[in-house]
Amino acid sequence: MKQYKAILIDWDQTIGDWETAEYNALRDLYANHYLQEWFDSFEQYFAIYKERNTALWLQYGNGEICKEYLHRERFLYPLLHILNLPFAPQPMIALADTMGTEFLALTNHYFCLMPDAKEVVTRLADKYPLTIVSNGFGEVQYYKIQHSELQSCFRHIIISEEIGINKPQPGIYLEALRRNGVAPDEAVMIGDSFSSDIQGAQSAGIDQIWITYGHPHPDEQTATYEVTALADVLNIL
Repeated sequence: MKQYKAILIDWDQTIGDWETAEYNALRDLYANHYLQEWFDSFEQYFAIYKERNTALWLQYGNGEICKEYLHRERFLYPLLHILNLPFAPQPMIALADTMGTEFLALTNHYFCLMPDAKEVVTRLADKYPLTIVSNGFGEVQYYKIQHSELQSCFRHIIISEEIGINKPQPGIYLEALRRNGVAPDEAVMIGDSFSSDIQGAQSAGIDQIWITYGHPHPDEQTATYEVTALADVLNIL
């Protein structure tokens, strides 16, 4: 097995259970802001939000939109869509902004780790320098990292908005290599997102461990290593 000198690792849905926190936070927002008056069900609202949010994060990663636009648009779009409005009245913009602020606080409230995350991270930290490489917003990422009881395991924490380069752009990976003093072939990136973590690492010449959680994917989406759960990383490293 190849010997690495540094491990780069994504945070959301790799170490932290983002999907659970996101779902619970949105469920609370749906109830607290009486969105059932506009939507047939929470599931309808969630599906519209999720599709738009996924597209927005792809744009954000490619540097096409700013954080502020993403922050507002993901909550504004479902309202405009369900009401079939061509533009947003000011009260609706204000509601979207309020929901966005409350959402970040709620995701912190519902924060939890992925299964086996504590064991995997602590065991890896005993053998390698670990670096978090995340596109998440700093005001929530640092809270989650600090409350994970894992902060001491990480030698470096790289948040994209702080250095002005998002995954999958190669520059954020090159910065991680620079901080660790290693060459691309001496590091490996662990993450769950093919478009962000895997393609980004590939563009920087870094090996990748893709955690797929068993989800089907196109044959052309390949990584250096592919596993179905975080715990399986220990079979490689």
